[in-house]
Amino acid sequence: MKKILFLTAALVFTIFSQLNAQSKLENWTELKTFHGVMSQTFHPSESGDLKPIRERIHEMQQKAKMLASSKIPADFDNAKVREALTNLIMGTEKLNRVIESKGSDDEVKKSLAELHDTFHQIVEKCQKNDESHKE
Repeated sequence: MKKILFLTAALVFTIFSQLNAQSKLENWTELKTFHGVMSQTFHPSESGDLKPIRERIHEMQQKAKMLASSKIPADFDNAKVREALTNLIMGTEKLNRVIESKGSDDEVKKSLAELHDTFHQIVEKCQKNDESHKE
């Protein structure tokens, strides 16, 4: 019985920690803004529509720079998050070069997918870092 109560408490704590980190992420305006452009360009690419990213790459670059230069919430401000933000800017620059050089659809999709992964690494690093503050 004690084991079940402990496991239930651990599960509740884990869910609460994830929701709390997600709530704090929601308050990082520049992250939400970048995510808006990412989702509106990445998801169409999954079905082969590259027009949104080809048209909005400069906007994506601008939003990535704004995100990287924004004040990182204290709970997430660490070397790993800052490094991932630098990688995000480099990824948008790479994607822009591919698009401007009239890269193939496969090259654009690959570069955009890598950028999408980098964005999710930022979110994951923030969530892991927030959980480590709870221990």
